[in-house]
Amino acid sequence: MQSNKTYHYFDFIMAAFVTVLVVSNIASSAKIIDLGFQLFGVPMAFDAGTILFPVSYIFGDILTEVYGYQRSRRVIWAGFAALALSALVFWLIQHLPGEAAWQQYAGDAAYAAILGGMSSGGILLGSLAGYWSGEFSNSFVLAKLKIHTAGRHLWLRTISSTLVGQGVDTLAFVLVATLLGVFPWSLFVTLTVTNYLFKCAVEALMTPVTYALVNLLKRAENEDFYDRETNFNPFAA
Repeated sequence: MQSNKTYHYFDFIMAAFVTVLVVSNIASSAKIIDLGFQLFGVPMAFDAGTILFPVSYIFGDILTEVYGYQRSRRVIWAGFAALALSALVFWLIQHLPGEAAWQQYAGDAAYAAILGGMSSGGILLGSLAGYWSGEFSNSFVLAKLKIHTAGRHLWLRTISSTLVGQGVDTLAFVLVATLLGVFPWSLFVTLTVTNYLFKCAVEALMTPVTYALVNLLKRAENEDFYDRETNFNPFAA
């Protein structure tokens, strides 16, 4: 069980985490990027949110490593609620009547083609399913590995948890979105592989930053939590 200890930076990290989630989700709907080359025969094309979304896993690692799974669980649910609320707002905007001048230079068709994806069933359900399953998988693996490694080899824990979490997240998102017609099946392998490789690469490259932030927060908060008696049920209070 965790105490009611007050932390100085927990709220700031939570706010940054949720911001990254919402912004990356908007970017995912707005554009698909093509880097113009192939890796092992797979075109390097991915939704724009992939650029920023891996940062959320870095925040997830920091939250679990410093504050523990239970507090990380609260943040994950806060992010889930923020994604759902943003989708609702974009859906409402799409269905409200547009002003005449705006219709001339932009219009409902342009909105629906770009930001309308934020509230489409495929993007919304895919994003929520991928985020929820991926973040909890990431946090669970990291917390368990911390116990098994006695707090050593942070790089091993962050990279291992990312390989699992990003794998679950990416597969769930692309599969659900494809099943619901957002992406064609012809892009399924490309989007899955490129998203996964890019996200994992960002996490690996950011390992020194993760180390620095984790060590800084552990000293500043006087906390280094081990989840030895934690209930890992995502729905637990």
